[in-house]
Amino acid sequence: MVNEFMARRNGKSEVGTTDLDVERELPPSGDDSGGAGTITTSADRGTSLPLDSELQKVTAERDTLLDRLARAQAEFDNARKRSAREQQEYRDYAQADAIKALLPILDSFERALEANPSGHGSSKNLDFRNGVDLIYKQLQDALQKLGVQPIAATGQSFDPHLHEAIEMVDTDEAEDQTVIGELQRGYKLKERLLRPAMVRVARNSRH
Repeated sequence: MVNEFMARRNGKSEVGTTDLDVERELPPSGDDSGGAGTITTSADRGTSLPLDSELQKVTAERDTLLDRLARAQAEFDNARKRSAREQQEYRDYAQADAIKALLPILDSFERALEANPSGHGSSKNLDFRNGVDLIYKQLQDALQKLGVQPIAATGQSFDPHLHEAIEMVDTDEAEDQTVIGELQRGYKLKERLLRPAMVRVARNSRH
């Protein structure tokens, strides 16, 4: 009715009045899109910044824990290796002491065999010597299985780490600083020296 009344009074067309009402009812297109876009961007910025900060904090804590774990594992491995090495050294030390106590027995066997090298005398003496020789060889085999080795002496160059010079002998028949006689045999346990060999060493001024 308003449209008809305005049309009669002013002589305007119905189309013009309708256009005017449409312009009043609809908001500008630019304001609608701009306002909605501003609200969305502000919300995104407000939520993304705390999340980024929290992520960085958690990442730093993770890296710190991983570093501590790696250090703890390295310390544990070092402690385990050190403990195993100490235990092995203790076993070797105990074994070396036990073997050292057997070396004088080996010396006694050697002196007994040297006293009667061919088993001269009665058959009983020969059987006795053979029995002593058999026991001596069995003892040598048992010690050899444990890693005990005699030190080479006669004919070797004098080595202060393996030989103990008891006598220096002036001679022209051997090179200077050459072992020409063994008074007591020396032994090693693997690479560890149990007892140096007591030897005579040649002293030759011509060499």
